[in-house]
Amino acid sequence: MSVQRTDLPPVTAADTSVLQPPRTATGMQKRVLAGGSVGQFIEFYDFTLYGLSAVVLSQLFFPEGNAFASLLATFATFGVAFLIRPLGGLFFGALGDRIGRRKVLYITLLSIGAATALIGLLPTYAAIGALAPALLVLCRLVQGFSAGGESVGAPSFVFEHAPVHRRGFWLNITLAATALPSVVAGTLILVLSQSMSDESFLSFGWRIPFLLALPLALFGLWIRSRTEESEAFKQVLAKESAKEYSPIRETFRENKGRMLQVIFVMGLTAMGFYFLSGYFVPYVQTTGNLSREAALMANAAAMLCYALLLPVGGIIGDKVGRRPMLIAGSAALALLSIPCFMLVTSGSLPLAILGQLLFVVPMCIYGGGCYTFFVEIFTTRTRFTSAAVSYNVAYAIFGGTAPFVGTALVAATGIPGSPGFYMTGAAIIVLLLLTLTRVPETRGRLH
Repeated sequence: MSVQRTDLPPVTAADTSVLQPPRTATGMQKRVLAGGSVGQFIEFYDFTLYGLSAVVLSQLFFPEGNAFASLLATFATFGVAFLIRPLGGLFFGALGDRIGRRKVLYITLLSIGAATALIGLLPTYAAIGALAPALLVLCRLVQGFSAGGESVGAPSFVFEHAPVHRRGFWLNITLAATALPSVVAGTLILVLSQSMSDESFLSFGWRIPFLLALPLALFGLWIRSRTEESEAFKQVLAKESAKEYSPIRETFRENKGRMLQVIFVMGLTAMGFYFLSGYFVPYVQTTGNLSREAALMANAAAMLCYALLLPVGGIIGDKVGRRPMLIAGSAALALLSIPCFMLVTSGSLPLAILGQLLFVVPMCIYGGGCYTFFVEIFTTRTRFTSAAVSYNVAYAIFGGTAPFVGTALVAATGIPGSPGFYMTGAAIIVLLLLTLTRVPETRGRLH
């Protein structure tokens, strides 16, 4: 694999003339951090909830018969939302670069919450037949299109407000909020499933977590209403509004090489994150032969650890740079993925927890570089569009397909730990990209 050699342009006087955030956080900056984190929580709550409920959804929205085929169909529906995310990223990214991040983030958050709540109201296959999975796919498409803007708009918004020397820490706090939904949603499903009969849970209990998405989204909108655009973006907007400006045209003219690098860099973390958050719960149940409750407990412990360690990775990345964290993290994933997946499917709850915790550590090392790198590499004037397209292409190709590929590999090979080989191969490819091509160091850039 070869990737176009692409260096960042040198910092110019025009770059440094953009007003930068002060070294100490203001009240506005803290509200932006809170608003970005809440938005990321809600977006990933909605997506994670689908993965955690995959076994139940496969029983309710697809024909009875082959349980494995129904689960594959459920994960295919999971992936549909990712296929449309690049289109959502292109649409909302260009809109955000033209009219502002804040306005776009209102739209994306509300539409994600509404689509998720609607899933909780859908009739099942037994009630309306083939229309049930069709409506489920439609809801997932709305989720995915909106998430294409939210997933990058919130980090971009936080990045442009963050103190320069703490960008990694702030971005990773924001992204750590993507892990907490697994803990919250998993605990909620666990409490509901244990407090009612299986019949009641399959009838209406599973719907409750989905319905909660709408009030959560409204809460997020209230927090975002108390924020403002960054000074850096205001200056770019004032300059670009005086002339004809197309964020999409500028993005593909200036950033093709950088976007390709981001696709591979973010593709690895996308694959790992959705194995961790969207796949391990049903994987442990169907391949590791553990109960739903045990699978949820193991995954909640892993995701809580991820949420705690990811900001630590950001702090280290602020000190040593993004590139060293990317290299160390991808090397660790190449070494540990196979043993981790073997532990996860051992059939033992303590070993399943250990396997997921071991997987979290290299993911957080890698995250200490990648989550700041993917917005820091682009300039303010095209950041939203460029990052949104490349990020969402990465998540569509590698993240959205991870649960489906993992399930298919186990079915085809009969080897419980076979998804670990897939993860290892991807980590090796990215490690080669980082070491053999000119992936730039972006820490501390002013643009």
